[in-house]
Amino acid sequence: MISVFGADGKNIPCTVIEAGPCVVTQVRTVETDGYEAVQLAYDEKKEKHTSKALQGHFAKAGVTPKKKLAEFPADFQGELKLGDTLTVADVFTDVKFIDVVGTSKGKGFQGVVKRHGFAGVGGKTHGQHNRLRHPGSMGASSWPSRVFPGMRMAGHMGAERVKVFNLEVLKLIPENNLIIVKGSVPGAKGSYLILED
Repeated sequence: MISVFGADGKNIPCTVIEAGPCVVTQVRTVETDGYEAVQLAYDEKKEKHTSKALQGHFAKAGVTPKKKLAEFPADFQGELKLGDTLTVADVFTDVKFIDVVGTSKGKGFQGVVKRHGFAGVGGKTHGQHNRLRHPGSMGASSWPSRVFPGMRMAGHMGAERVKVFNLEVLKLIPENNLIIVKGSVPGAKGSYLILED
């Protein structure tokens, strides 16, 4: 993240996203696929690291192999064709707010204090030792003799799909295909995002 100063002098936290150029690698139609959508590809990839199936897919569109593919449902009939290139200026010129989809940072296996905000078992007194960050009672006794599904417990945290709604677009830099949005976006630096207006 970076920060910029607004017209009123306030310091605004923001994120710079490189959003292009994206190449059209497939146009889906009702006749052939049963629905209308366009598939976009982004970021160069070596051919030796691309499967044969994807090599043929990119060759059909007449583009070099790409790392990331994403499909956007919409009616683009007649507007876009295979091999067309989309830039930030083509898509986000008059857009004020966007939704950002990404994969959140993975935290690994975490306990209940970090994962769910539990307070732990309690104080250090009354004979409790090394129990400070434990979950405590599960609430089940001789009946039902099991833990109910959905119980908040320790487990894998992060590394899941997250969608952040209505991030304000502060500025476009068309020559570098950059878009600056207010606030933070999911994922680590350099991770892939999907932008929706």
